[in-house]
Amino acid sequence: MKQPENSYQMIDGAHWRHIWVVGDIHGCFTLLMAKLRTCRFDPWQDLLISVGDLIDRGPDSLRCLQLLRKRWIVAVRGNHEQMALDALRTSQWSLWTMNGGGWFSALPEQKRHQATLALEYCQQLPWILELHCREETHVVAHADYPQEVYQWQKPVNLQEVLWRRARLNAHLAGGGSAITGADHFWFGHTPLRERFDSANLHYIDTGAVFGGELTLVQLQ
Repeated sequence: MKQPENSYQMIDGAHWRHIWVVGDIHGCFTLLMAKLRTCRFDPWQDLLISVGDLIDRGPDSLRCLQLLRKRWIVAVRGNHEQMALDALRTSQWSLWTMNGGGWFSALPEQKRHQATLALEYCQQLPWILELHCREETHVVAHADYPQEVYQWQKPVNLQEVLWRRARLNAHLAGGGSAITGADHFWFGHTPLRERFDSANLHYIDTGAVFGGELTLVQLQ
């Protein structure tokens, strides 16, 4: 199967003052805004990169989705955005609803229309983002980069990019190795009690929607 043209996106960090990466937001809009204030985030000069899963489970999925229209945030797609897109495309709602997508059908009609437009915009989200900050290359994807060597536009299993936990489990068990081809890799997807770093891999979903922290890391 041919990879979508927007599988990868590249960003030159030179256009921004500070750059932050944030773990899975899952509708926690108010928490995100509080964190950005604490970081003295400036929407005119700074950039926020999301590891995906802006929606579902939390209280404000629509407001989080609508952030994607702002100039100061970019995101890779998470499995929750993909479940929403698949549900809209096929009208098969059960998988998404079972995983926190019930907010969509609970919206009043006008807001559901807004949410549909916002979700359709998610078709443009890449699976993998390559960021150049000064002397370092960072790669951001939702769950995994399912290869041992990273390469720009390399064909990979996009389902595994969204869902795969095997690499994280290996590292949590004390095994696993680095991915070569970039300096740092940033992932979300699996809620952890605290940020987990192993080799050049960083897992930053710290379960904000389950009462944990919302992790932001400054890359530049």
